[in-house]
Amino acid sequence: MPNVHLTARMESYVQGQIRTGAYANVSEVVRAGIRLLMERDDARQFYALKADLEEALREAEAGGFEEFDPLAFEPGSGTR
Repeated sequence: MPNVHLTARMESYVQGQIRTGAYANVSEVVRAGIRLLMERDDARQFYALKADLEEALREAEAGGFEEFDPLAFEPGSGTR
């Protein structure tokens, strides 16, 4: 397990969380913080994907698309 160096303010916060009983030890506080970061990153990725999909929808609604011909992708069609 790596050592984690905290600022004095962070250490005080962590110790306060332990004193109130919210967490049993420093490791629990650190894991909770990492989980929040992971959730935030997941949300960021979700909203980026959502924005991309909304942009693609706007382009499609404005006529910026080509008709998809599924037969062109059939094996042996020779049009790829």
